[in-house]
Amino acid sequence: MRRIARFYKVSFQRFCEDWMDIFGGQAIRQDKEIQEIYQDIRLPQRATRGSAGYDFYAPMEIILAPGEGIKVPTGIRAEMDEGWVLTCYPRSGLGFKYRMQLDNTVGVIDSDYFYSDNEGHILAKITNDSQEGRALTIPAGTGFMQGIFLEYGITVDDGAEAVRNGGLGSTTGRS
Repeated sequence: MRRIARFYKVSFQRFCEDWMDIFGGQAIRQDKEIQEIYQDIRLPQRATRGSAGYDFYAPMEIILAPGEGIKVPTGIRAEMDEGWVLTCYPRSGLGFKYRMQLDNTVGVIDSDYFYSDNEGHILAKITNDSQEGRALTIPAGTGFMQGIFLEYGITVDDGAEAVRNGGLGSTTGRS
């Protein structure tokens, strides 16, 4: 196996900014509680030697009624070699049992996202799309999403020279 990437935690300041941006006025937690959540963030890991996916762990307990969604600040960033991409999917069991979905279907983390102004903080927006009316509970520290590194190619006449300087959606419309 080629070793082409490494996971890191974003800075505490970045995590706090994104936490407050997501939860804003409804964030009852004090700085000390946010710091405890941050300290408990685990870097993604593969469960077994044969696993392709790296499990991302919920930084806090997530409870979603059917049809509800939430944006999750993972606290994680991924540095990878150019020519590689990290693709993110729901954990299989959660998708199968609850129809838990990533709202963008598949998360695509480009190699240059690591250098973005937001430190390449990987955010996941998930929805419980249960058709059986079942609430989804994901305890803090439990895997909810998996990331798989994939190598990709470009066309022979590709001329992209732009440099990323932003987060989600920052490359849209560039030529």
